[in-house]
Amino acid sequence: MPVANQLILGADLGGQPVGQLMHLANRHGLVAGATGTGKTVTLQRLVEEFSDAGVAVFAADVKGDLCGLGAAGAPQGKVAERIASMPWLEHRPTAYPVTLWDVHGQSGHPLRTTLSEMGPLLLGALLELTDSQQAALYAAFKVADREGLLLLDLKDLKALLAYLKSNPAVLGDDSALFTTTSAQALLRRLSSLEQQGAEALFGEPALQLEDILQPDRDGRGRIHLLDASRLVHEAPKVYATFLLWLLAELFEQLPERGDADKPLLALFFDEAHLLFADTPKALQERLEQVVRLIRSKGVGVYFVTQSPSDLPDDVLAQLGLRIQHGLRAFTTREQKSLRAVADGFRPNPSIDALAILTELGIGEALVGTLEDKGTPAMVQRVAIAPPQSRIGPLSESERAALIRQSPLAGRYDKPIDRESAYELLTARAAQASVEVAQAQTKASATEGIGDLLGGMVGQVMKGAVRQAANQLGRQLVRGLLGSLLGGKRR
Repeated sequence: MPVANQLILGADLGGQPVGQLMHLANRHGLVAGATGTGKTVTLQRLVEEFSDAGVAVFAADVKGDLCGLGAAGAPQGKVAERIASMPWLEHRPTAYPVTLWDVHGQSGHPLRTTLSEMGPLLLGALLELTDSQQAALYAAFKVADREGLLLLDLKDLKALLAYLKSNPAVLGDDSALFTTTSAQALLRRLSSLEQQGAEALFGEPALQLEDILQPDRDGRGRIHLLDASRLVHEAPKVYATFLLWLLAELFEQLPERGDADKPLLALFFDEAHLLFADTPKALQERLEQVVRLIRSKGVGVYFVTQSPSDLPDDVLAQLGLRIQHGLRAFTTREQKSLRAVADGFRPNPSIDALAILTELGIGEALVGTLEDKGTPAMVQRVAIAPPQSRIGPLSESERAALIRQSPLAGRYDKPIDRESAYELLTARAAQASVEVAQAQTKASATEGIGDLLGGMVGQVMKGAVRQAANQLGRQLVRGLLGSLLGGKRR
């Protein structure tokens, strides 16, 4: 029979339940396996177990079918047979409390954050900046903080960059870091990001963490699903960067909880290799540190990917629960990777983990859990228990109904564009234009007065000269006539 306060995963070869103790569920985990081996169903089962225990869940729905959690299941065929093979399993077809999110706001509530909250490190990784460009971005953020310029969306950052290009003196000691070349490169990267549709991710109202931690009215943990079916293909960097931001934000905002009976939140990151692909070293080190420390905040992080080798060794070493579905090994390199996966489990003398990895059927997995004291338990071959919700996606009308009935309906749907860097800098530019126009008008007026005065002085001078000439002329005439007249008198 299942043990209380466990995440029940399925049954071992003897038909006995296998699970992870709930108070160890913040030790993170891994769900791995080749395409088509049952990872999504396993993920669905885990999410249900967390929700039933009152633990909030945030998960990325990469294939678009995890949203079936919002509808009751209708087991039949092999699924019904699997349920019947587990007489201890309390299986009741159930719809779970699901909140749908979508960066573009089409298949869920719009999901946003701000540039200020994301910060220059994550934004630099998103833009794939060089070291010099990253330094310029840091300098820009520093000016924004110093001058009270809120960076909420992309137009705010573009306005700031344009302002700094025209006013390099504002940068002070950082002026050497912010060159015209780096500014132009940043603006080009931002334009490229807009073309990927990432503009929708930045703005307000931004996601509030307390909204994803609120339980449902019946006490179950609410399940928040990010529709990433388009995002992961069209803008994988945007997808990965948002998840990294969410992880970092939880780490910074949540208080220490110490040892607890269950986690506060479980995060599921599908296509986990994207989180680490081409990630700058500084960011990867930060991520590894957050994964190591965030469990004390009551957050369990579960990575979903095809192979454990997709994750850095430092991250793998921190994963307490390992669920490994079937793998294929056709090349020498794949066979070597297969052995590394088998060696990652604590050996079980009753089974050959390496041989089983290529024999596992759909819905079967090698599972390594943690014992009560936190030490790894021996690996077991497990038949995963079917979820109680629907296996498969919701219809468009069902999705629309969930969005309408959501407790967050109307809270995030309408964008807000409050005064931020763009508006402040636009106002400054307008004021500067007015001042320049006034100065030009004043200068023109002064020049006109000068011209007028100059003209008057000229006229006076001309008149004086003319008068003097006339007077001299009269004197000469008088002198000449006087001489002539005087001569006649003599």
